[in-house]
Amino acid sequence: MTDVLRLFQLIVNGAAGGCIYGLIALGFVLIYKATEVINFAQGDIMMLGGFAAYSLVTWFGFDYWAAALGAIVITAAFGYLLDVIVIRRVIGQPQFAVVMLTLGLGFIFRAGAGITWGYDSVGYVTPFTNHTVRIGDFVLGYDSLSIIGGTVLLCAVLYLFFSHTRLGVAMQAASQNQLAAYYMGIPVRRIFSLIWAISAGVSAAAAVLLTPVAMVDVNMGTLGIKAFAAAVLGGFGSIPGALVGGIVIGIAEQLAGFYLPAGFQQVTSDVVLLGTLILMPQGLFSQRVVKRV
Repeated sequence: MTDVLRLFQLIVNGAAGGCIYGLIALGFVLIYKATEVINFAQGDIMMLGGFAAYSLVTWFGFDYWAAALGAIVITAAFGYLLDVIVIRRVIGQPQFAVVMLTLGLGFIFRAGAGITWGYDSVGYVTPFTNHTVRIGDFVLGYDSLSIIGGTVLLCAVLYLFFSHTRLGVAMQAASQNQLAAYYMGIPVRRIFSLIWAISAGVSAAAAVLLTPVAMVDVNMGTLGIKAFAAAVLGGFGSIPGALVGGIVIGIAEQLAGFYLPAGFQQVTSDVVLLGTLILMPQGLFSQRVVKRV
């Protein structure tokens, strides 16, 4: 394989992994834009979505597509209830309290998953497992194609939802100005719970897309750390920035893993996060928005 083909291979694989980071980061951003809460349990919610899909396939005999849809719906409902039952109780408290709550929830989700499904990695066969397409010396896995294609499709659906539906427009209005939205008759609390549901559903979709590449286990939620770095790089609060940040970090990880000594790949997202905070704390797509609450 020539150096150019190898570089292109690394970029494609990195973009696929970056799409996963970007989708999790999108969950961070959706919640933050609406409620100014940073949900540090986002990666663990993704993990629960992965186990939900695994259970539907192996315990109940669902096929891959039905299990994927079912896992997204179940996880979205879980996100809705999480806001209604838990998160809503601490709104208005110091930000530190909310941060500690979401961190604590992440530990609880991990422990609950370990009790329910065990601590061993599990998986299931997907239509994209162990399939490749070869173009000369260039080999591209169906798993990478499915991740990139699924991300594009999901982003298109979200764009159409937020831009061309009354509920989506209401969500945008509530995230920009809660008081004005309330005076216009928009049920702000319910809207915020729905945003938590969408965020959880997007994370579950990320887990389903990741399944052909990686096994499901209780520690996969640590991807949320890399997703957080992606959200910061993109400009925390920017939806396109979250996706771009994820792809940049994914590609950087692949390049570091190939061209740099062993160990550098594992810390790439941390280096990017620190560099962003030092050199460009506003991120790539920062938005200066004044919100009246």
